[in-house]
Amino acid sequence: MSGDCLFCRIASGDQPASIVYENDDVVAFEDISPQAPTHLLVIPRDHLESTNELSRDDAELAGRIIIACKEIAESMGFAADGYRVVINCGSDGGQVVQHLHAHVLAGRSLGWPPG
Repeated sequence: MSGDCLFCRIASGDQPASIVYENDDVVAFEDISPQAPTHLLVIPRDHLESTNELSRDDAELAGRIIIACKEIAESMGFAADGYRVVINCGSDGGQVVQHLHAHVLAGRSLGWPPG
C-alpha cells in the first residue's frame, strides 16, 4: 500500500467510495466522473502503478481483475447487453491515478475508436 495513493486508501477502507464489489484481490467502485451510465473502476488491493509494472508473476492477478469485471457485469445485469473494459497506461494513455485500474463502462452503445 502506498499511503499517498487515493486508490490504496479506497482499497483499505480509509477513503470512502461507492463500493460495488470486493474480494481478497480487488475492489470495484463507482467512478466519480462517469463517462457512461455505468462507469466502475476495478483495482487490485496491492499497489501497482500501471500495467508497466506487471510481470509474468502477476499474470494471475491480472486475470483476476478481468474475471472481476465479468462477475460485476453479470451481477449488475449488463453482461448480456455488453460492456467495455479499458486499462489506461501512462499519461499519453489517459491514466490519471497512478494505481493500476480497469474501467468498466456500460449502459449505452460505446463508439469506436474510443478517443
